[in-house]
Amino acid sequence: VQLRESGGGSVQAGGSLRLSCAASGLTFSQHCMGWFRQAPGKEREGVATIDTDGTTIYTDSVKGRFTISRVNPKNTVLLQMNDLKPEDTAMYYCAGGDGDSCRLAHEYTYWGQGTQVTVSS
Repeated sequence: VQLRESGGGSVQAGGSLRLSCAASGLTFSQHCMGWFRQAPGKEREGVATIDTDGTTIYTDSVKGRFTISRVNPKNTVLLQMNDLKPEDTAMYYCAGGDGDSCRLAHEYTYWGQGTQVTVSS
């Protein structure tokens, strides 16, 4: 199984980015997916999750600004990030779990290498 993130970069506060994660080696539609992030000196944080039935969960700090979605025919999970803030600066990781629904990091089996997001004020 491979997860490959793309779409990171540097933007000014208030800007937008769309992260993409391409999955291979698994029956994508049967796996819960999520995005996590980790800033320097901080613990890894769950950002958003999407279940196999499309149910989505967001951490409070990104609600109303980020949207997670999945495109099953393309084995892809997306994270649309709007109104970015400096505190969103982190390495963002795509993750996949073996169940229909995943919430916590330990429920995820597969992890990508990450893509850097930097937001300047």
